[in-house]
Amino acid sequence: MIACLLLSGPCSAQEDVEELQSEEPAGYKLKLQVYRYAKPLVEEGDTMWCYLLPELYVYPPLKFKSEKQRRAYNRLVYNVKKVLPIAQQVNGLIAETYETLEMLPTKKEKQAHISRVERDIKAQYTPQMKKLTYSQGKLLIKLVDRECNQSSYEIVQAFLGPARAAFYQVFAWTFRASLKKEYHPEEEDKLIERVVRQVETGQL
Repeated sequence: MIACLLLSGPCSAQEDVEELQSEEPAGYKLKLQVYRYAKPLVEEGDTMWCYLLPELYVYPPLKFKSEKQRRAYNRLVYNVKKVLPIAQQVNGLIAETYETLEMLPTKKEKQAHISRVERDIKAQYTPQMKKLTYSQGKLLIKLVDRECNQSSYEIVQAFLGPARAAFYQVFAWTFRASLKKEYHPEEEDKLIERVVRQVETGQL
């Protein structure tokens, strides 16, 4: 199911272009979220609404050693903006699917629902995923792990079983990707995490 979404990018991807397009990726709608508490605070006759603001991370400016390094960073920003919304949609889809499966009484009904979801994913996302580059496909796998707190391989295994998960993993390897790739925000993916946080808060 989820593998259909994740693998359709790397298997038919185009190469990264050297220069970025100026416009933001289509469908990019991430916004800074502000929440208001349900009840106001009343103090000495004054009514005050209280708001919960998201954390705002402040980073020192990046210093690039070369023009090539600057272009690589710009590509990363562009790629994050393009695939982060997809990773968040995957997270929502998984939560919704788990909730639905909990309400279905029989294994046959659950399997039928998973099959329907799989078909819907193919129909909705395949055209979009085919436009991803190799780099964007690999980044998506990492960001799915970030958003869902489990690797793409674990997600596929949970829904489709170990045999299908192993098949999709072998298939991914043929395109230099791995569904078992994990996200490490404090180590190798530190720069990606910085960009993701800045994108989420509207700084980029």
